[in-house]
Amino acid sequence: MEKFSIILGKTVQKITKLRGNGGSALPGLVVERSNPQFLKKTLGRLPRGVVVISGTNGKTTTTKIVSELLEKQGLKVFTNKSGSNFVRGVISAILGDIKLNGSFDYDIAVLELDEAHAVKFCEVCPIDYSLILNVQRDQLDRFGEIDHTAELLQKVAKQTRQTCVLNREDPRVQKLTAKNTVFFGLSSKLQDAFPSDDDLLSKTSKNKTKAPTATVCLQSLDGQTAVYKINQKDYRCQLALKGIYNAFNAAGALALCHSILPKAPASTLIEQLGGITSAFGRGESLHFGDQTIELLLVKNPSAFQLSLTSFADKDHDYMIAINDKVADGRDVSWLWNVDFLRLPRVKVASGSRATDMALRLKYDEIDVDTVEEDLATALKIFSASSDRPKRIFATYTAMLEIRKIISGKSIL
Repeated sequence: MEKFSIILGKTVQKITKLRGNGGSALPGLVVERSNPQFLKKTLGRLPRGVVVISGTNGKTTTTKIVSELLEKQGLKVFTNKSGSNFVRGVISAILGDIKLNGSFDYDIAVLELDEAHAVKFCEVCPIDYSLILNVQRDQLDRFGEIDHTAELLQKVAKQTRQTCVLNREDPRVQKLTAKNTVFFGLSSKLQDAFPSDDDLLSKTSKNKTKAPTATVCLQSLDGQTAVYKINQKDYRCQLALKGIYNAFNAAGALALCHSILPKAPASTLIEQLGGITSAFGRGESLHFGDQTIELLLVKNPSAFQLSLTSFADKDHDYMIAINDKVADGRDVSWLWNVDFLRLPRVKVASGSRATDMALRLKYDEIDVDTVEEDLATALKIFSASSDRPKRIFATYTAMLEIRKIISGKSIL
C-alpha cells in the first residue's frame, strides 16, 4: 500500500508540474485519500521527531532559522519550504524526497503550520516539539476571533510530546499549557516595542505582571547587534536578520534548538544565528533596474506596527501595497489599528485596497503622492519617483506579485 501511494503521488506530482502548477497540494491530497497513515508512518520514522512552528506572525522566517541552525549542528532537516501548510501540502513536500521503497533520509522535520492546520496535523501525526510565537488578529475570515485562535494553539501545545516553547510576552500564548513548557522573552526595556493585540486596540500601556523565567531572552537590539541572555548568560550577536520582530523570533528559535539539542553550546548557536537571513519577502532586498528595493510583509496590526518600528525613517521612500484576496484576508479594517506616524510620507499606495490605504494615511496626516491600484504600474511610478533607497510594505498576495514583477516573471 505504501509503495503504491508513493508511486501514485509522484505520478500526480509530475503531471501537475508539467501543467505549470509546481506548488500544488493535489499530490498530497491523492496520497492522503489513498493511504491515511502515510504521514504518520513516514514522519514517525524520523529519529529526532517532528517540530511544529505556529502562531500568527513570523512563522516562515522562524522556521528557516530553526532549520538552518539544526542543519549547522549536523542534522538532516526536512521542512515544507514551499510554504504549503495544509496536511496535504506537507505530504506533497515529502513526495519530492521520499524514495519508492519508503526511505526518507532525514533526522527531523521542522514544519510551519497555520493555527487551524496545525491542529489537523496533530490529529494525524504525533509531534515532539512545538514553538508558538504569538496570537494576533490575522485572516479572521479563516480562523475567527483571536480567543478561538488561542484555543486552537492550546490543542497543539497539549499534543506536544516533549517540549513546547512559548512566547512569554504574548498574554494568550503565556497561558497555554503543555506537558513540558519553556519560554522565550524580552527584557523589560523592549517590551513596549511589542504591543499585543489588546494593546493595539486599547492604546493603553501593558499591564505588568510577574512573568515566568525565559530560557532565552532578547536583552537589547542596537542596529543589527543583538544581545541574548541564554540561561542567565549574555551573548552578543551581529544579525543578518532585519527587524526587531525577527530578532525576537530568533530568541524563540534559539530556545527551541536548545530544547532539541541541549548539548549544543549556546555560543555556537549564537555565532551560527548571525549568518542567517530572512525568508523571502520578509525584509529581503530585491534589485529592480539599478535600484535596490526592500520588501516587507505586513498582514495585521502587530506585524505592520513592528515593521514601522524597524523600518520607517526619513532616509527611504515608501510604497504600501494592500490586497484583500483570500490569502490576505478580506477584512482590511485592521489598518485603522496601526499608527503610521513614523512614516514621513508615502510615494505610492497600491493594491486592490489602495484607496482604503490612502484614506487611512490621510487621517494620520501622511501625504500620499500617488494612488494606483495596479501593482505593475505603481512599481513603475515608485521606481521613477527618485534615486533614494526604497521600501515596500505589502500584504501577502501583493508581495508575491511584486516579486514576480521585479524578477521579470510578470510583464510591466
